[in-house]
Amino acid sequence: MKRNICIVTGTRAEYGLLSLLMKKIQYEDAFQLQLVVTGMHLSPEFGNTYKQIEADGFTIDEKVEMLLSADSNKSVLKSMGLAIISLTDVFDRLKPDLIIILGDRFEMLAVAQTALIMQIPIAHLHGGECTFGAYDEAIRHSITKMSTWHFTSTDTHRRRVIQLGEHPNRVWDVGAIGIENILNLNLLSKEELFKQLKINNMKKIFLITYHPETNGEEGGINTLLNALEKYPDVNLVFTKANADNGGRYINDQITKFIQVHNNAYLFDSLGQLRYLSTVKNSEIVIGNSSSALIEVPYLETPSVNIGKRQEGRARPNSVIDSDCTVVDIINSIETALAFNKPFERIFGNGDTSSKIIQILMGISDFKIQKEFYDL
Repeated sequence: MKRNICIVTGTRAEYGLLSLLMKKIQYEDAFQLQLVVTGMHLSPEFGNTYKQIEADGFTIDEKVEMLLSADSNKSVLKSMGLAIISLTDVFDRLKPDLIIILGDRFEMLAVAQTALIMQIPIAHLHGGECTFGAYDEAIRHSITKMSTWHFTSTDTHRRRVIQLGEHPNRVWDVGAIGIENILNLNLLSKEELFKQLKINNMKKIFLITYHPETNGEEGGINTLLNALEKYPDVNLVFTKANADNGGRYINDQITKFIQVHNNAYLFDSLGQLRYLSTVKNSEIVIGNSSSALIEVPYLETPSVNIGKRQEGRARPNSVIDSDCTVVDIINSIETALAFNKPFERIFGNGDTSSKIIQILMGISDFKIQKEFYDL
């Protein structure tokens, strides 16, 4: 009998990371993929990206509306409450044998809480990492403590999960799952990319993704925009901030910026192919997204990491850290533009989903095991 493996996705970035693993679960005779889509995927404000999931050939088993049209910590908490109420019924209908969760977002905390109380085992990807500038840090470690199996992106992160009391026999360093997409996708040519984005093909590209510092100040986006005034002869390609509290403010400020700058463009969602193709064809990536630290170096594009959102996360040498001041951002951009060293690749070789499938195949019984492992 096939075992039901349920994947829940709430954001475009998360889906892009999980898509190859989802395909391999689909093709594996021993497993039945169950797909639950929620969060930003179902929001017109963020591009209704569930349509891209369907266009990629996946069948969505359940859609869970949860996002409130607001931009505050209270709205995030209420959205989590809505998610738990709906996911309770969804998991009762689907009866998954295992739920796979990636990362550290508030949507996934709601998924983990629901699964824990319903006694559904969890496998967690990308545990053991640190991001001191966002409450994702605490969410990530909380999901770790609710999960039975753990797939980390480096050996350092594996050891950190074990330090949290998880048994070493259920923690594997499999590398970062996003690296596979880079090595397996046929990226768009520069000509095709410029055509699809409808941007000036005579100008170079800066790709900018800036998310809220949920443990910090929301005004950093204004500092960044002021710094970008120095680059009128560059295509400034923005992707929207996520649905954390403060995200709407960031998107509003970017919208105002592009209205008075004809070299600036804002996209609800580039999608995996266009995003990675834009990274490959950009001079630099700017902002505070984890992708700038993990996936971007594999495309040999330097990045500028602003502020504290990713503080504590491992990063290769092509990531230039910047304080959130106009002067420091400009100096960091210039440093990144001059980067000419070999790019470090510290998050594996791009075979993560195959390793995960092999490990899952070797688990005879998906059941919750939660003793505390003392070092």
